[in-house]
Amino acid sequence: MTFSEQLNNYITQFECTSSDLATASGLSSTVISRYRNDERTPNIKSKQFEDLVDGLYIISNNKKIKISKEAIYNSLASTLSEIAINFEQLSKNFNELVKTLNINIADLARFINYDASFISKIRNGSRSPSKPKNFIQGVCNYIVTKYKSENDKKAISVLINCNLNDLEDKSNFYLNLEKWLSTNLTPSHNYINDFLNNLDTFDLGKYIKAIHFDEMKVPFIPFYKPSSKTYYGIEEMKKGELDFFKATVLSKSNESVFMCSDMPMEDMAEDVEFGKKWMFAIAMMLKKGLRLNIIHNLDRPFNEMMLGLESWIPIYMTGQVSPYFFKGNPNSVYCHFNYVSENVALTGECVNGYHDKGKYTLITSKTDVAYYKKKAECLLNKATPLMVIYKKDTKNAYNAFISSSAKIKANRRRILSSLPIHTITDELLLKILKYNNISNTDIENIKASVKEQKQIMKTILADNIFEDEIQEISKEEFNNTSPTLCLSDSFYENKVSYTYETYIEHLKLTKQYEKNNKNYKLTTNNTHIFKNIQVLICEKNWVMISKSNSPSIHFIIHHLKLRNAIENFIPPIIE
Repeated sequence: MTFSEQLNNYITQFECTSSDLATASGLSSTVISRYRNDERTPNIKSKQFEDLVDGLYIISNNKKIKISKEAIYNSLASTLSEIAINFEQLSKNFNELVKTLNINIADLARFINYDASFISKIRNGSRSPSKPKNFIQGVCNYIVTKYKSENDKKAISVLINCNLNDLEDKSNFYLNLEKWLSTNLTPSHNYINDFLNNLDTFDLGKYIKAIHFDEMKVPFIPFYKPSSKTYYGIEEMKKGELDFFKATVLSKSNESVFMCSDMPMEDMAEDVEFGKKWMFAIAMMLKKGLRLNIIHNLDRPFNEMMLGLESWIPIYMTGQVSPYFFKGNPNSVYCHFNYVSENVALTGECVNGYHDKGKYTLITSKTDVAYYKKKAECLLNKATPLMVIYKKDTKNAYNAFISSSAKIKANRRRILSSLPIHTITDELLLKILKYNNISNTDIENIKASVKEQKQIMKTILADNIFEDEIQEISKEEFNNTSPTLCLSDSFYENKVSYTYETYIEHLKLTKQYEKNNKNYKLTTNNTHIFKNIQVLICEKNWVMISKSNSPSIHFIIHHLKLRNAIENFIPPIIE
């Protein structure tokens, strides 16, 4: 009997639902579903496995079914090997290994006797090996045989989070790599959780105040004309960037700025003072009202990618940025640098690994700048939006996107910081709005928006499962947290507070909505997740992060790696 079969037997025997088990165990409904569908199995020694057993035991007690926790544990454990291979994780780990070491897939294929195209499919997650342990063993033998240099071992030790000394001995090298590739049991930082929490807690008003943004004066020098100049090496490159920003800010133009670079970041990141000047220059361009079209280099380890994106949160919040990325594997030999605005361009290149020997040129001639503008257009045509950002001034475009996406055949999952607005009645909505002294004009706009959201939800539920995860708040917690009505879709940025009575009424309506709609699933828990954001996952299509407090803003994320990471995100339990 497989793990999923045994688990489903218990669920049938205990007459419970996936939602019941999720609540009892503290695991998400998505994880439970994957266990039930045989898409994933837990490791025997993991906390997830313990939590699952505890949840089943709690339900059996509540149902007065006589079965010991030990019996549940043993029956499930008997279906699992000590090392349970997660195909999704194997694919991700394998892909990171290939990128880190720049592995030649054709060479690897010959070594382990696999078809090269099939290995590429394992790498992108579209196929899994029929004998995963054999595949892992073959890859490990290849790495241990081919990658023996000090630099290679150093890169691997960083990737798999072990000491360099642990890779000195050949057998230890093999065992550490096999363990990581099979299970990724090494402690890992939850970068997605950090990213979402930073969005949740970020306050644009406080940030603007902290950097004295409102006090910034955009300088103006009549007839300022920068000179063309060439820069060599890292230090001169930094000066070149600042010269570009200066020329852009001092120009009379309000034309968009294009920025694209796949230069190594390590040397730049170490210079804290330069980082401050760089961010100040970005803030100055935004102060001037310039729009930034930025192509991010995301072909890097996931942790580096997330840390880079976190630093851009304040800039994204302005709504003046359009971020992009390139699909596929870019050239790994040459690094390029391309900035261009109305009257000036900064271009450069270096060989990967030889950042200090790069050459960069500030260009001001009209003919050459026109060429680099056309080049920027071509690069943007090749790029894919990393995320589409909607603010109040693009409300119509946002509504059009939400309306059209309702027709997509895909299940949805949402993590909410408040109760879902589509379950409220018109009477209760009006009561709450009047209690908060909302103007008649705003009331009508909000009512119209809520009506539209109810219709959209009806369209989705006709053919798809929609699961909402909410926090059920006690009276004591209510007094401490003061939850507000979620009106991010209405782009209403003032807080609209519940009374405890209206909150309970809305909660009851939400539970009743679940009973009345077979495709609507509600997961309630007693733990705090987010306060100001909600996360909507349209499986295998896009992820949307919405911020309800000012500024009301929506991020639609398309990037596969980032989207998958958020889709698989399990909120940590916070007491």
